[in-house]
Amino acid sequence: MATANTLDTPVAKVQIDGLVVLKIIKHCEEEGGSTSIGSGELVQGVLLGLVQDDTLEITNCFPFPKHTDEEDFDDVQYQMEMMRNLRHVNIDHLHVGWYQSTQYGQFLNKALLDSQFNYQHSIEESVVLIYDPLKTSKSTLSIKAYRLTQQAMEAYKDYEFTPEGLRKSGLSYENMFEEIPIVIRNSYLVNALVCEIEELSPPTGDNSLSLSTGNMLEKNLELLMDYVDDLSQETNKYINYQRNVGKVQMAKQQYIYKRQQENTARTQRGEEPLPDEDTTKMFKMPTMPLRLDSLLLAGQMKNFCTEINRFASQSFGKLFMADALKVKEEDS
Repeated sequence: MATANTLDTPVAKVQIDGLVVLKIIKHCEEEGGSTSIGSGELVQGVLLGLVQDDTLEITNCFPFPKHTDEEDFDDVQYQMEMMRNLRHVNIDHLHVGWYQSTQYGQFLNKALLDSQFNYQHSIEESVVLIYDPLKTSKSTLSIKAYRLTQQAMEAYKDYEFTPEGLRKSGLSYENMFEEIPIVIRNSYLVNALVCEIEELSPPTGDNSLSLSTGNMLEKNLELLMDYVDDLSQETNKYINYQRNVGKVQMAKQQYIYKRQQENTARTQRGEEPLPDEDTTKMFKMPTMPLRLDSLLLAGQMKNFCTEINRFASQSFGKLFMADALKVKEEDS
């Protein structure tokens, strides 16, 4: 994925109030379920704030309520009612994006692409915050901000995800989304309170030195292998399409050649040649599979590789440190 520094974007930085981060974490813990492996549900919500120069300030948020597909629930009406109520109590109510939880960084899919396109098409500065509670529980806070690039917006507007369309627009999985740097901001009173709490209850240990990151590394490897299989299936679909196109074109050329030979024979016999026929109706080309799924799968695989490199480098450093301490204890 590209970064905001390398692409033309109206938002160069996202500033989030600490209270908003706590609200998102609380929403994920209450409705997302446990943070254990293989559990948890997708949660989503709306981001509110304002734009100052090239900085998007997120000052408030509210969650989408959990509901079933059978319920008659209007998401748009719910958002409008919530923002109207916030405006009445003089709280920031301007819509600036949305947030979503994820597990092991599995968020690149068509549903997210559709939602972000709609948000960004209506409000140019909109972003999506991706929060991963599992990674947060194993290391540091995992929350990232993404936007669709201008190339992706133009390609999605025309839905040009054919090989020719992608070649023309220059769109690839690397420049489909752009990551925006995040800064978490607290008021001076909150900073003072945090300092007092830290003095009263100092941390008992450093989670960054924990050696229990092997399960996260293993899960990312398993997911990477699954996505490689999915990408291989998408590639086979396109190969089969090319093979079928070749068969149709060959059959069409054979029919035209046979027709020409027959007309030549009829002309030699003094007969009228056969009338021209519309071969496009007789030989229909197979439908070209879109390359959108391949783009999303490749982008997701890149995220997995990035996380694998990060966890592997951390694990090796911790193992070398633990081995050195063990040797030192044995010598002493």
